[in-house]
Amino acid sequence: MKKQQCYAELRQNLTALLDGESHFIAAMANCSALLYQHLDGINWAGFYLRHGDTLVLGPFQGKVACVRIPVGKGVCGMAVEENRIQRVNDVHAFPGHIACDASTNAEIVLPISLDGRVVAVLDIDSTIYHRFDQDDEDGLKALVERLCQLLNQTDLRSFINNTLY
Repeated sequence: MKKQQCYAELRQNLTALLDGESHFIAAMANCSALLYQHLDGINWAGFYLRHGDTLVLGPFQGKVACVRIPVGKGVCGMAVEENRIQRVNDVHAFPGHIACDASTNAEIVLPISLDGRVVAVLDIDSTIYHRFDQDDEDGLKALVERLCQLLNQTDLRSFINNTLY
């Protein structure tokens, strides 16, 4: 199956899976499980939630992970600071990379924004160098856009207002 078709199906599955869900943690947990089960060659998929100037571990699938990451540090922190997707072919060459799992070699991190503020990131790791290409970035970007629409229907906004700023 071509990547574009795979990501289109993932968006459809995500929509069906989260239909009517009002709790953002449940939504993120099922999203990370969906990605972990359906993307080849990955060893971690999950979320970090912004809490002021720190990202705090959220729902994920994979090995244990770093619990806190400062904004501006590592791949996840840079995605927040720059508010843009970080696609890294070799994390060992990324300045300031934070090695939560030494077996990870490639990573893609997508900011999640609500009301123009980065409130979380979706982080996906792989043991395969150069695992993520433009098709992955485009497909995951569309998936995150759909996820943001679905998260707008959850209690994430009240969580953000009470903890983010």
